[in-house]
Amino acid sequence: MYKMIAIDLDGTLLTDQLTISPNTITAIRKAISLGTVVTIATGRMYSSAKQIAEQLGIDVPLITYQGAMIRTAGEEEALYERAVSSDIAQKLVGIARDQNIHLQVYQDDILYGAAETDKLIAYAKAVQVPYKVEPDLMGLAQKGFTKLLFIDEPDVLALLQKQLQVLFGASAYIEKSKKNYLEVTHPEANKGSALLFLANKLGIDRSEIIGIGDNHNDAELLKAAGLGIAMGNAVQEVKDIADFISRSNNDDGVMYAIDKFILEPANAGIMQEGSEEHAQLGRKKL
Repeated sequence: MYKMIAIDLDGTLLTDQLTISPNTITAIRKAISLGTVVTIATGRMYSSAKQIAEQLGIDVPLITYQGAMIRTAGEEEALYERAVSSDIAQKLVGIARDQNIHLQVYQDDILYGAAETDKLIAYAKAVQVPYKVEPDLMGLAQKGFTKLLFIDEPDVLALLQKQLQVLFGASAYIEKSKKNYLEVTHPEANKGSALLFLANKLGIDRSEIIGIGDNHNDAELLKAAGLGIAMGNAVQEVKDIADFISRSNNDDGVMYAIDKFILEPANAGIMQEGSEEHAQLGRKKL
């Protein structure tokens, strides 16, 4: 029934230690061997998501930057890309500077920070990507950004999110990806829109898609999929809209979902087909 699975990374596919269990890797590879399209849908930059895709044996287009970019490994051109306009990008850089909130930006699949802060260093280490220090983020903003990420305490970001939503309204997509991460992308750049774009390119109906996630930025992903699955560790808002709640990211929740909705139905179909063939042979003998 399901031909495609789109899986979030942090808090979903990855454990709290940022690893993927061997059992989950095996389940994903089995699903791929059955012809299921398995892809990643993450807020991370493409170069970071690509490393994990290679580990899993995924060679289909990846949904990255919160849905702002869809790109296939080995291809220079993105299949889909939506960037934050230069006008909004410059305003956001000014707000971060005036309010002394850490901001890092993404352009041409490069991570930039205005200074080499602890937050920038820790982030780059966690997602295993290099970074560049560019004091003149305002200058970079003239080309627009694929994504902007504010990092601070949850209460600070809660106020900032409300402020940005009032300022930009429908001109930007503003959402939390972690309790201390607030991300800004193009208004058409969310995981749900990107998922439906990719599915359409592959000739897959939304009813044939599974979306799996855990945080606020995964809500559109679950809504767009025919079957929206929330992890056991998901925020309540995501659980409330999910069709099914799996185990946590530290308890092979992705493997459990794949087993239940892909592998077990496939095995049942094979067994049923084998039983029918056996019955036909029996009738021929009679």
